[in-house]
Amino acid sequence: MKLELLSKEDVESIHEASLKILEEVGVQIPNDEVVKALKNMGCEIDRRTSIVKLPENIVVEMVGKASKSFTIYSRGNRSVTFGDGKFKVLSSGGMMNVVDPLTSERRPATLKDTVNAIKLGDALENIDIVGSLFVPQDVPIQLADIYMYATLIKHTSKPFFAWIYSVQSAEYILKMWTAATGGEYGEKPLSLGFFEPISPLKFSSHSLPVLKLFAEHRIPVCFAPMVMASATGPATLAGTLALENAEILAGIVIAEVLGPGTPILYGGIPHILDQRTGNISFGSPEQGLMAVAMVQIGRYYDLPVHVNVGLTDSKSVDFQSGAEKAATMTLGAFAGAELSGHQGIIGADIGGSLEQLVADDEIAGYIKRLLKGVNVEDETIALEVIRRVGVGGNFLSQRHTMMHIRGEFWLPKIFNRLNWEVWKSKGAPAKLEEIRETVSRILSKHEVEPLDPSVEREIDRIVGEASESLIR
Repeated sequence: MKLELLSKEDVESIHEASLKILEEVGVQIPNDEVVKALKNMGCEIDRRTSIVKLPENIVVEMVGKASKSFTIYSRGNRSVTFGDGKFKVLSSGGMMNVVDPLTSERRPATLKDTVNAIKLGDALENIDIVGSLFVPQDVPIQLADIYMYATLIKHTSKPFFAWIYSVQSAEYILKMWTAATGGEYGEKPLSLGFFEPISPLKFSSHSLPVLKLFAEHRIPVCFAPMVMASATGPATLAGTLALENAEILAGIVIAEVLGPGTPILYGGIPHILDQRTGNISFGSPEQGLMAVAMVQIGRYYDLPVHVNVGLTDSKSVDFQSGAEKAATMTLGAFAGAELSGHQGIIGADIGGSLEQLVADDEIAGYIKRLLKGVNVEDETIALEVIRRVGVGGNFLSQRHTMMHIRGEFWLPKIFNRLNWEVWKSKGAPAKLEEIRETVSRILSKHEVEPLDPSVEREIDRIVGEASESLIR
């Protein structure tokens, strides 16, 4: 049973409103090739403004053509499948800055920070897809995404994700995928394309060529607008949902026109604008409500859904971040979202933090245990054991306890369950200091599954080739 906020009629009303937005208002698509392809499909085009109006029948047809399940692979033996209904967690695709929550200082990220973040994500149990977390600022800006992907291939054997900034760099990134897997990048994609329309109702000129490249090779893509209620979207949540859904559907139409059968991840990640500060909010209660609603809307199209939950407006790893992250991630998970992201972020894109990523991993583990629920069968009801122990006994020494304790209980790694005396005897350590020590311990001890030296040399060669080509 999934958590639901909207009735069936509510979802259909939002769907119908989105179709009217696309047919009557349209979307701006500043790319002649894409516009020509849509015109050939029967869409109405305004050449002067590049606004394309999408008829309802075309939207419905293209959404129907989209692949509703897909797998992303790794250079090891791990993979993540979408469309299986399981909850997954993604660390951030890249923040420009590193935040130190112990000193409340922020600085530009370096390539070394990126390496550490990826290695940490590889080690953490509940991070299913490893993001680069940091965009290195000490490499040429034209190569930042190429360096992120090269580092991901070298330092994690999990599926991964980072931003892609241009079609030129995308070509080299896909070459690295091929080098890592030995096969065509469309057959065993190591990641997916992530596209954020510019709300309201615009696509960026630099992202459309990347989308075209991915769609032509049937590489999975996610459309995830960040409509801000009361700013780039209506002040009402329902209106924001209708606009968000319209922008996602427009992206699906473009992808399916360019590459019928392109796998789609539905990215419902709207936010609100805090009118008192003028800032986008990542941790509001409305964020959680809209996440539940977006899951329902995405499931209406039978698509796997990614939502922005497990985020916070706090600038530190504190009670606010814990409350906001746990509340929204729980809502999204119980609604049936298949992907939560982007973990490791402090504040609303203020920066990334290794300590925050460890805390997020702990929260994700807690929530994954909640999702398992309660298994009720004769063995777990344990009637015979209860009879055997009888009145006034205990269950500690029972074989039944030994058999079930590990599978039944979630055991925290950083949450504190010590009694008062033991906690005091350890010096009553501050939680952030404990988390900092956890980060240091993992980075010093975790060994990433080794990469074939010949593959590593080829990755370095591709980076060198990109450097010669893209830096002029």
